[in-house]
Amino acid sequence: MATKAKHSRTPVPESTAGPLWRENLGQPGPVCLLLFAAVSLVFCPVAGFDFVNYDDPDYVSANPHVQSGLTWQNFVWAFTSGHASNWHPLTWLSHMLDWEMFGDRPGPQHLVSALVHGANTVLLFLVLRRMTGAHWRSALVAAFFGLHPLRAESVAWISERKDVLSGFFLLLTIGAYSRYAALRAGVGTRFGDSLSWYGLSLVCFAMGLMSKPMLVTVPCLLLLLDYWPHRRLRFDGSGPSAVLPLVLEKLPFITLALASSVITFVVQRSGGAVSTSLAVPARLANALVSYVRYLAKTVWPVNLSVLYPHPGHWPGWQVGGSGVLLLMICTIVTVAARKRPYLATGWFWFAGGLVPVIGLIQVGIQSMADRYTYIPCIGLFILLVWGAGEATERWPAGRSALIVAAIVSLMACAGVTAHQIRFWRDSETLFQRAVDVTSENYLAYNNLGFYLSGKGKLEQAKDDYRKSIAINPLYQDALNNLGFALAGERKYSEAIPYYEVALRVSPNHPEIHNNLGNALSEVGRINEAIDQYAIVLREKPDHADAHNNLGIALAMQGKLTEALDHFRAAIRAKPNYASAHSNLGNALAAEHKIPESIVEYQESLRLNPNDAQAHNNLGNALLEQGRVDAAMEQYTEALRLNGNNPEAHFNLAVALARKDKGPEAAAHFKEALRLDPGNLAAKRQLEALSRGK
Repeated sequence: MATKAKHSRTPVPESTAGPLWRENLGQPGPVCLLLFAAVSLVFCPVAGFDFVNYDDPDYVSANPHVQSGLTWQNFVWAFTSGHASNWHPLTWLSHMLDWEMFGDRPGPQHLVSALVHGANTVLLFLVLRRMTGAHWRSALVAAFFGLHPLRAESVAWISERKDVLSGFFLLLTIGAYSRYAALRAGVGTRFGDSLSWYGLSLVCFAMGLMSKPMLVTVPCLLLLLDYWPHRRLRFDGSGPSAVLPLVLEKLPFITLALASSVITFVVQRSGGAVSTSLAVPARLANALVSYVRYLAKTVWPVNLSVLYPHPGHWPGWQVGGSGVLLLMICTIVTVAARKRPYLATGWFWFAGGLVPVIGLIQVGIQSMADRYTYIPCIGLFILLVWGAGEATERWPAGRSALIVAAIVSLMACAGVTAHQIRFWRDSETLFQRAVDVTSENYLAYNNLGFYLSGKGKLEQAKDDYRKSIAINPLYQDALNNLGFALAGERKYSEAIPYYEVALRVSPNHPEIHNNLGNALSEVGRINEAIDQYAIVLREKPDHADAHNNLGIALAMQGKLTEALDHFRAAIRAKPNYASAHSNLGNALAAEHKIPESIVEYQESLRLNPNDAQAHNNLGNALLEQGRVDAAMEQYTEALRLNGNNPEAHFNLAVALARKDKGPEAAAHFKEALRLDPGNLAAKRQLEALSRGK
């Protein structure tokens, strides 16, 4: 049964006698500095990395809430939003703080993640050392944790701030709980003293859940720690009574975990992240295979990828072999646990920590992910390091060999990690790597195409989109992106069918509806376009682009009052929306509200000084007020930005004619006619100038 020790059982630290350098490293301070320095050195290149186009736009680089910083409204949003199919308010707040401090620079934001990971490495060492008294073993576990290549994804991907942040609070949770457990085991300790540490542990756990809900298995982890190293849980044949008091002690933790699980499931299902396309047997099969793959990548971390596509079904021999291997490991560690309790704690820390993400509830399209090992891998390292340490006690002659092996392994980890993080420097290298080391990776082809499209390499981008669609003909993102690429080439009629297929797969996707609306508008199907924008706003009432586009469509139908409302709604949703300010200026000018239109044009140009059309339109408004010189300045700037704009040439010619600069005006009328031979107004003005001579 569960018993409380009669005397404090503080573990005896490992001997540190020896040379001065060893005596110094036998103290926690120098080891903490060494661990932090090693991790910082390996991960410091992330300071030069960019955002990537996978989750980063949702989380940071295109998230208006994050980019508007730490405001009360954003604080409320962080705690009430299920954006990106997740509920992790503290992670949102950390991104907001980053943006508040660093703006749109990704480098410092990457460094924050690296620094938190370095702090986690130090914390892990201190927590393990306090729980076990094993200085060198704790240091080695922390070093493997901090330097292992599987950490690259969690640290070098800004969107995975939730990994390092939840890891930080988890280690604080364990540290406070360990202090509570030690006090409870002591004789004469006041209950209030231990209760304060219990409360601190519970608060840290809550903060961890608000960083990433993967920590829902922590109550079980605390029970494992009660077994070893706390030795609060002993099995002496008394059955459930040995566990029940300690389970009851965890009820507040269990309650928080259950609440987080429910919130997460509801948010992910409502966000469309929970997949129902895989039957339960297929999910169970993937779980078994994934456990073994995680083990393999921990031991031999090669061909790491941002995404490992789910194959749908695994060969029977792989499923069966994985099941047998896992059963063997579970049996061995359970049988050996009486003499080597660290085996059970280490293994079930690993196996239990992966349960929320092992695919029993399929979220996303991946079969597994490197980032999911951030916390569970600690258990494996405990198992391996403590096992190796015991081997040296039984085989002293092998101590030197094991030390050398540990050093070589850590150096190899650091080298492979330094190599691996380079693939995270931008989207092109990241997804090209994924294409190279995985097969049938339609998401990687799509995201690679998206990056290339942004760099103007449209033909390569379309080729990658088509490769993605060839692998998965119903992948809505690739269908949408290929449609968008075709629309960018003004091939709107070709783009529309891709949007329509994408919407059959994902009927409520606001971005696809918005893009389809734009294409329909361009081919003159204005009413159908308006219907698409209305669907977007029904799904997402604060969608700035849809408001702006709907305003344009309504203005084209002469419904200026309604158009004005939507342009203003777009600006409310996105205050720095230059295009919406410019379009609002156009609508106001059409209603002859010239002073108000000038204000909007000026704001648009403050936000985007290189908008040639806005300069031209501001010139028109100024000209209507009789401010000819100011209008000419705007037309001249419009032509500097786009010399092939017949409208700006015509408008500048009109202004020059008003200033009695006939020859100069004639030159611009001629250029307007050259660029637009059907411009009858320019032809008439040129003829009038000729007669005036």
